[in-house]
Amino acid sequence: MYDLNQIQKDFPILAQTMYDGQKLVYLDNAATTQKPYEVLKAIQEHYAYDNANVHRGAHYLSNRSTQRFEWAREVVRDFLNAGCTEEIVFTHGTTESINMVASGLPETWFRAGDAIVVTEMEHHSNLVPWQMLCKRLGLELRILHFCDDGMLHLDELDSLMDEHVRFVSFCHVSNVLGTVNPIEKIIKRAHDVGAYVLVDGTQAIQHIPIDVRTLDCDFYCFSGHKVYGPNGIGVLYGRKEVLSQLNPIYFGGEMVDEVSLQDTTFGKLPYRLEAGTPNYPGAIAMAIALQYITKIGICEIGHHEAALMDYAQDQLSQICGIQIYGSPEKRIGSVSFNLKGIDCYDLACMLDKMGIAVRAGSHCAQPVMAHYGVSGMARASFAMYSSEAEIDTLCCGIQRISKIFSRR
Repeated sequence: MYDLNQIQKDFPILAQTMYDGQKLVYLDNAATTQKPYEVLKAIQEHYAYDNANVHRGAHYLSNRSTQRFEWAREVVRDFLNAGCTEEIVFTHGTTESINMVASGLPETWFRAGDAIVVTEMEHHSNLVPWQMLCKRLGLELRILHFCDDGMLHLDELDSLMDEHVRFVSFCHVSNVLGTVNPIEKIIKRAHDVGAYVLVDGTQAIQHIPIDVRTLDCDFYCFSGHKVYGPNGIGVLYGRKEVLSQLNPIYFGGEMVDEVSLQDTTFGKLPYRLEAGTPNYPGAIAMAIALQYITKIGICEIGHHEAALMDYAQDQLSQICGIQIYGSPEKRIGSVSFNLKGIDCYDLACMLDKMGIAVRAGSHCAQPVMAHYGVSGMARASFAMYSSEAEIDTLCCGIQRISKIFSRR
């Protein structure tokens, strides 16, 4: 049984009240998720009892900290079903992971006339790095567009994917539309033309099971704070034979093998890509978060959230004057909308006064806004602890605001 009441109790922040004693309705989970007691406890206990720099000390605390850090790497490997821990690189988050790949790809991989493919629905962190790489190396940036319903134009794949495409990067789930992309088809098509593939899993990792070996992607990345873990920690998975060709973009301690005044050789994976003191407390706490998800059951979470999304779309669509963007075949996590005659920021601010937390703006996806001809949208996004009652509260709040503006 999916015990929503107990899950909500596991997240202390959800119990607090907001303005005038109103219970918090937190619907901004695509921006960041809340943390269960187990994660908060892990952070506190590490700093209280285990804190010492990893890999660099012969003393007891350092050894214990190192063991916990490498245990966290194994938890991530198992969660993604990666082949080995050498394929798991800890980063500060998805943005750094993507930049690490975009800036670390060997220039010898590319020739004049080569191309990189991204989609129109990307978060800026999975668009701008590829724009910069194309400008630096004189490559072509090709765009896979999406339809008004939020589904990718898969019929464009044949014209986009040819022998000139060397790299393809796209989101597993859209952070604006909630579209679950058919990533297996795109990965296969990219590999058919000899291209490498990176999947931005930031909006998927907390909702659906991920098996990187079944997906057969070359890179997969996500951020810890999107998956009930702490901020400032993330993961870059890479197939070992591909990851080993990535050039380090940060240099310093830990990532080296031999250093002289004249030259330096780099260490083995994954450490050659983890320069400096890593965020080992964050990695450990993120691993605890992944174990918490496993305990609840990622498939059970997915079923709960899928039913929640169906309910949210049905209830929101009944509000007069609302515009919901996209109607993809499979949507999870997020639904974005506008209310006729009301700026999305005004809408979000007024909902906040009712204790309802949603996000407003371009959501770091301005090309998506341009597609629909708007400057911004309001977005409600859900997590394992979200409920139908919270959706009812959201809809009642929107209706109240609509009435206020209609009287004006």
